[in-house]
Amino acid sequence: MKVFSTIDVAGTSLTAHRLWMDTISQNLANVNTTRTPEGGPYLRRVPVFQQILDEIGSDGKVKGGVKVAEIAKDESSAPRLVYQPDHPDSNDEGYVSMPNVSVVREMADMMVASRAYEANLAVTDSAKNMWNNALDILKG
Repeated sequence: MKVFSTIDVAGTSLTAHRLWMDTISQNLANVNTTRTPEGGPYLRRVPVFQQILDEIGSDGKVKGGVKVAEIAKDESSAPRLVYQPDHPDSNDEGYVSMPNVSVVREMADMMVASRAYEANLAVTDSAKNMWNNALDILKG
């Protein structure tokens, strides 16, 4: 039934933006991680969003919205080098490769993700109120 498609689409966006906020939290938690199991410093993670257009779900219903296709490593910027010769992960010149995470950028992204989440909550509330008002009219 297409009555709830607006809420379904907003719900997919709520899920995607919550995952984005979780990814930002992970980046901030690892802002000083110089050693990972893969080797080298932590690399910033970013979600890759993908639109869903007329996809048929497992329940047989046509769906739309957005989903997170993957959580990718951001390799667009190199790790920053910090001079700390006494650090256990420093190289021969005394520099440590630090994660490519910028706290300022992460906080700006957190604000964008939070506002998008709030906007989708407003869409969900508006759709719910419209359908409740339509049901009240039908009750007469």
